Amino acid sequence: MKRSVDELTRQLLDSYHRVGGINHVDGKNLPPKVVVAQMTQAVLRLLFPGFFCEQVIHSAELELETTALMATVHRVLEGEINKSLEYLPPDGANESDLAPLATQITAHVLGRLPYVRDPLRADTEAAYAGDPAALSKEEVIVSYPFIEAVAVQRVAHELYLQGVALVPRLMTEWAHSRTGIDIHPGAQIGTHFFIDHGTGTVIGESSTIGDHVKMYQGVGLVARSLAGGQQLRGTKRHPTIGDRVTIYANATIVGGNTVIGSGSTIGANVFLMDSVPSNSLVVYEPRGMRLISKSRPEDVLDYQI
Repeated sequence: MKRSVDELTRQLLDSYHRVGGINHVDGKNLPPKVVVAQMTQAVLRLLFPGFFCEQVIHSAELELETTALMATVHRVLEGEINKSLEYLPPDGANESDLAPLATQITAHVLGRLPYVRDPLRADTEAAYAGDPAALSKEEVIVSYPFIEAVAVQRVAHELYLQGVALVPRLMTEWAHSRTGIDIHPGAQIGTHFFIDHGTGTVIGESSTIGDHVKMYQGVGLVARSLAGGQQLRGTKRHPTIGDRVTIYANATIVGGNTVIGSGSTIGANVFLMDSVPSNSLVVYEPRGMRLISKSRPEDVLDYQI
């Protein structure tokens, strides 16, 4: 039986009233995904001039182009931060405080961009040095998905540290949809970070990653259990990875108390819920996992695999 548009509309409106909870009407505007996505693309252009735009940028025009782009990002970011603060105001803040606070946070975060570029340069160098398939650092920036994902996460992390809701998560989810790499904006990531291939890699909110860490596709740094639900908010739920650690494909490391000591290697397909000391090799074997100390070379055939 053919139904009229009016009847179909009434049925849907009845659902709005019946279900509730997933409706957002008569409230403040939330940051739109499409606007945050466009802003994030502009931020990438500020971080990597000449890489994420079609036109050639000449040195003589760099100041003018950067000033215009910075003004656009500043305006959009300030507006979206303001919406986020209205959605989830800081404790004790009055509505009149939110606009000045949004202006302050915007200036702080954009002022951090020069400092974000330093670890990004180190990340690019680590990828080029560590991948013989890379022809140049320019190729790494323009074609390696992890650079885009990590660049966005490093900026989103600055917003996260300022207590801004929604916007940093929308930024990293935009990068996730483009790259297949899911890095929460809360994760703390050191310098010279490299995710090779990257598809399916997941790094949870309270993860801590040291310097010179290399991961492969499908690696998960995840929480042990989410049965506690919202009671776990703000707790250390995800692993800590030391310096100079390599984690091979599809390894899963679980839990906020799990620490991977510096200099260690985690083999492919390992499921790890316990800490391992520095300079360890953890490998998956048919009868279970095996932990080997790299300080005993007679036990290790070749851990630089």
